[in-house]
Amino acid sequence: MRALLVLVACASPVCAAEPKFAAKVEKTAPPDKLSANVRKLLDESALVVRDGDTEVMTVWFRAEVPAKASAEQVKNGLTYREIPEGELVGAVRFPTAFTDYRKQELAAGVYTLRFAVQPDIGDHTNTAPHPDFCLMCAADKDKSAEPMEKKKLIEVSSLVNEGRHPAVLLMWPHAGKGDGASVQSKGDGVWVAAVRRPVNADGTKSALWFAVTIAGQWKP
Repeated sequence: MRALLVLVACASPVCAAEPKFAAKVEKTAPPDKLSANVRKLLDESALVVRDGDTEVMTVWFRAEVPAKASAEQVKNGLTYREIPEGELVGAVRFPTAFTDYRKQELAAGVYTLRFAVQPDIGDHTNTAPHPDFCLMCAADKDKSAEPMEKKKLIEVSSLVNEGRHPAVLLMWPHAGKGDGASVQSKGDGVWVAAVRRPVNADGTKSALWFAVTIAGQWKP
């Protein structure tokens, strides 16, 4: 009976192996599936996230992410809110299917990343710990380097899920040290990877930590 109890206990989710996430900045060219207009803006050093030896995602950020900020805002420290909504932030590649924060399964492939703020209305209320997201658009549906109007962005991103809801990559506020990539647990099965990236705030050079959700979903 004791042996049976041990077997039952270890078959439960409590005994499931913890993921061994690691993040590293690696030199790797942006995917050819991206348009030339998008690809030319991206850095050739990418944030690569792995679970053990398995690639989870690779993120290419813009060489300089555009922001709108006063000198005082730059001095006090930039936040995601200084990035205009609809602005191209980067691109991501999933080697296998990925489940976003809203529990939507996204097919393996390459997607652009554009910044958007979640409205605090209707069925969006209390569905995320932070309102800052990157919306993902299939690479073949988003070929311009120009900012995308928010309504259009929602439409294009929703094509990923057959028009049901935009594909989302939840962003977290982060204050790290140095410039290296790191992985953190946010509890409840949510993990994020963070890296510091250059930002151009109306001609003033600065930097901002980008922390993206690499695992975990919304729990209502």
